[in-house]
Amino acid sequence: MTTCAFAQQNQGISSQDELKEVVVSDSKFALAKEKSGKVITKITAQDLKNKAGQSLANILSSVAGLEINGNQSAAGKNLGYYIRGGKNNQVLILIDGIPVNDASGISFEYDLRLLPVDQVESIEIMKGAASTLYGSGAATGVISITLKKSGKKAMEGNAYVNAGTNNTAATDKTSAQSYNQGFSVNGKAKKVNYFASLNSTEISGMSQIAPVNPTDDYEEDRFSRINYLAKLGYQVSDKLTLDFFGNYDKVSADYDATFDNTGKNDTDLNTTESEQFRFGFVPKYKYAKGEFVLNSSFNKIVRTYNDFDFYSNKPGFSQYESRSVNLDGFNKYEVSERFFIVAGAQYQFHDMNSETPFGGILKEATQFNMIDPYITGVFSSDFGLNLNAGARLNIHSEYGNQLVYNVNPSYDFQAVPLKVLASYSTAFVTPSLYQLYSEYGNSALTPEKNSTIEAGFETELLAKKIKLNAVVFYREQTNFIGFYFNPVTFDSNYINIDGLNKAKGVETEVSFALSDKINWNSNYTFTQVDRALDRLIPKHKVNSALDFQINNRLFLGVDYQYVDSRNDAFFDGNTFATTKIVLGSYQLVNTSVRYELVKSRLSIFGAISNILNADFVENVGYNTLGRNFKIGMNILL
Repeated sequence: MTTCAFAQQNQGISSQDELKEVVVSDSKFALAKEKSGKVITKITAQDLKNKAGQSLANILSSVAGLEINGNQSAAGKNLGYYIRGGKNNQVLILIDGIPVNDASGISFEYDLRLLPVDQVESIEIMKGAASTLYGSGAATGVISITLKKSGKKAMEGNAYVNAGTNNTAATDKTSAQSYNQGFSVNGKAKKVNYFASLNSTEISGMSQIAPVNPTDDYEEDRFSRINYLAKLGYQVSDKLTLDFFGNYDKVSADYDATFDNTGKNDTDLNTTESEQFRFGFVPKYKYAKGEFVLNSSFNKIVRTYNDFDFYSNKPGFSQYESRSVNLDGFNKYEVSERFFIVAGAQYQFHDMNSETPFGGILKEATQFNMIDPYITGVFSSDFGLNLNAGARLNIHSEYGNQLVYNVNPSYDFQAVPLKVLASYSTAFVTPSLYQLYSEYGNSALTPEKNSTIEAGFETELLAKKIKLNAVVFYREQTNFIGFYFNPVTFDSNYINIDGLNKAKGVETEVSFALSDKINWNSNYTFTQVDRALDRLIPKHKVNSALDFQINNRLFLGVDYQYVDSRNDAFFDGNTFATTKIVLGSYQLVNTSVRYELVKSRLSIFGAISNILNADFVENVGYNTLGRNFKIGMNILL
């Protein structure tokens, strides 16, 4: 993984490559890392290759400042995204630069379980408020995922398969219960390029909820996923390119009722299915002084649930369907060699309908749109000063207008390997369709507001063998959207909650090239939040990885993770009371090895996760993964 100004190469240090490295997240266009005022973590294609066998959630959870709750649980369990004390609706997910979400969900969040890591080329993570460039939801961070695309050959292909165990710390099954396989073809012929991929995943072997008693024999909850991805590009001229994409993703899973301590919530009757239909068109036009890009997409998600009601003793069917349209046109204009402006306008439309045993919502009455003009200026001096500043006006069809802005200076001392940076930025999170228009909705809701101030530095030591960065942040959150319930009248609805909630912390990363073949990368995160935010957020978290490129064919990696204790809430099924509990800290050690049987053609890998078979809890009452083994093969054609 690499960070803002300096790059870590897996086979030694390459200064020339580092100077050419760029990031995109903080300006929407390629920007040399040394001119960026943010610490942006980049997970490269090589990083993903070295982490073969891990899920997307596993990989993201090893990044400084990022906690993916559920990454160590059953495959079908919901994921929680926590950055700087924020939750899922405060983290924006981008796929190829386009925001994605599920407009039918309570919090508008996107489900990362829909996406296989095998279709991912690289990832950038930018922490902090970023609504100026990206709009609603970019309150605590942006996870920008770039999917694979065509290579430079006329035709080439890739096929892969892996299998592994799926045990808890209490089981020791040796048969394979986790399978992942797929293939892709891509190529380029004159002005046309293409990419097509198919991925399939099937996992079983463990129950989603943990047994109340050690002797309980809970049924296995399966997880299945299939993914189709296609891209087509046409280069009209040296200035104009046209790119088209489409993907279909489907997840099917079993799930149990919410855990309590009655021992009755394990069931084989609950099933869920999520389908995503997504396509879009991205033209790009370059001219003498800049470039214009139009990101356009349509996204439809359908979620269904067959849910057994323990009170009525009957199954119930629910369906949620959402549609989202995104049009984001933006232009980069180079005013001078050292100053460029990014100006754009983004249009978003969302609607949803639902059908449940308790009623439904019609999409004709459950929709809104947003039109957001925005502008950002990026200045880079010849003496080390860099400045990124901008503003966005959010124009919402329901609640009116919202203005956000950012100021991000940095200074590269040039004479010494040190860069200091700081920023102040604001963000907003729009109420979801469900929060506005459902049976619990409140059309008077206004957006949640966030502001973040941060300061930090980056440096290099020992002839660039050691690279170190650290950032201190302070975040405030107001107008939070919560759920109100009156125990006397039983009235309930979503409301804006008065008051201020705060989060503060430190994120630091260090990489050390011990030799031209051995690299050590570590990060530490300290996060302190107010009581209202303090659920499932570790105060201390450490990740450390040792990468050993033994020779040009053999790679060995060992990584370590420490997650501090966390607060959670437990519902007592006997007393019907919810109580606060503390989940203990845990430590994980994993290892992997990869060997190229045929150079640049055929490779095999093996991985062991949770080597010490640690028995720990991510969420109260839910199973977690114990020691597991995985083997796989990758063929380039």
